[in-house]
Order: sequence, then structure tokens, then C-alpha cells
Amino acid sequence: MGKMMWRAVVAGGAAVVFTGVAAVPAGAAEGGVSFSRVVVNGGKPIVVGVQEEVEVPAAFRMTTKLRYDSGPTVFPYRGKPDSGDTIHSSVITSDCKVVDKAKGICDFEEWLYIDPRNLDFGNEDAGTWNTAARVFLAGDAHDTDDKGLPLQFKRATRLTANASPEPVAAGKTITVTGRVTRANWDTHTYQGYAGRTVSLQFKAGGASAYTTVKKSTSSSTGALRTTVKATGPGTWRWTYYGNSTSGAKSSTGDYVAVR
Repeated sequence: MGKMMWRAVVAGGAAVVFTGVAAVPAGAAEGGVSFSRVVVNGGKPIVVGVQEEVEVPAAFRMTTKLRYDSGPTVFPYRGKPDSGDTIHSSVITSDCKVVDKAKGICDFEEWLYIDPRNLDFGNEDAGTWNTAARVFLAGDAHDTDDKGLPLQFKRATRLTANASPEPVAAGKTITVTGRVTRANWDTHTYQGYAGRTVSLQFKAGGASAYTTVKKSTSSSTGALRTTVKATGPGTWRWTYYGNSTSGAKSSTGDYVAVR
């Protein structure tokens, strides 16, 4: 089947049927379907933590004049589209929004759900997946297309920040500490993320954006610590920009008054 058990649900009832075309033979993979305009999660990486189910929006267009039994879906896979691993726990597909009835063109929205508590979900699932599109046709046939669209699944990261002393005299030293942790999908906990290059950022009082002041490397437990000079009041935070298997994240800012 797939790595994760999944179910497809068509919202609102039966799929649109474009009449006048015979069903394909049972068990056959029919080529008379095309999928286009596939977008998953707005093209952004899919970042998953350890407890919360993640909802991933998708949209696509399907063109076919074949009859089909259930709503089409797009989904991540590794291996082969029809026999490889999949990585979704459930999918909800909208009803067809008819674009051109004569040509059998429909637009669909989709909501794909990723549950990190699934027993088959683990750290090995981080990284690049591919995207396939599938529709089940009348007579138990189906059409599955590889869309050549890579999807990045990343383990969520968390950061904390604490700047002290508060307040501080101008020109004196501020010590900024914190910790970077990463979701472990095997243990369903966040664990210290060692050896990460993390940016210390500052937003001066009245400013609208943070700027990077310096960088620091996390310890074996994910701990962060550095010192800076107090030049004026403002907010300090840590930012990790992520990598191929880990999501980007910024800590909550810590305001320091300077006297």
C-alpha cells in the first residue's frame, strides 16, 4: 500500500461525471487523464513537529472526459508513484470547479494531513519526496501521473532566547543565551540540535526589522551563548535558517532596556 495508511475523501458528495464516454476496463491504468497547475503548500517546505497534525493545502487541474468514481488527489511519494511509500494520513479533495465542461476540465482544492504520531512516521522521512496525482476511474481502473515536483519534508526546530542583565548600562556587556532543539519523529520529543550555526539578531527600539549581529554554534546539547555590547535599547533573538531536513525558526525576542 504505502508507508502510511491513507484515505481520500471527496467533500460534498459525488464527483462530476462528464457523460458520453465509456468506462475503461477494470484494472487498467488509463492514459486519458492529465493533471496540471499542481501546487503543494504554496511551494514551501512542509515542516512537521512531534504532536500536531499538519494541514498541507494543495491545488491542481484535471482534464479528462473519462468517468471517475472518487475525487482525484495529489500526494507525496518515494519510489514509484503506484507502489512506493506515501506520507499522508488523510486527504480531503474539493468538488470539481468546472472550467470547461466540453473539454472535461476541472479545478480542485485539496487538504493533505500529516500526523507525526503515526507509527510508520520517522526521522528517515525527512528530506525530498516527489509528487504524484491520481484518480480512480469507473470500473476500478485508475490513472497515476508523476508530476516531477519535489516536496521537502522538514523536522521542526525550536529556539529560545534570554538576554541579561535587564536593564543594562550603555557600553556594558549583554549575555545572550538560548537553545536550539529539533523534532525527533522517532521519539516524539524535541532534542538538542548540536553544531548548528545560529544567527544572533537585534531589532533596535523603533526599528521594524531585525539585523544579524553575529553568529554562534550550538553546543552538544543545543545550547547557545554569546556576548555583545549594549549600544541601545532593543530586542534580541536567535534565528536558525534550517537545512535540507530541518525547518527554519526564530526565537521569541527578548527586550533589553539600556540606561
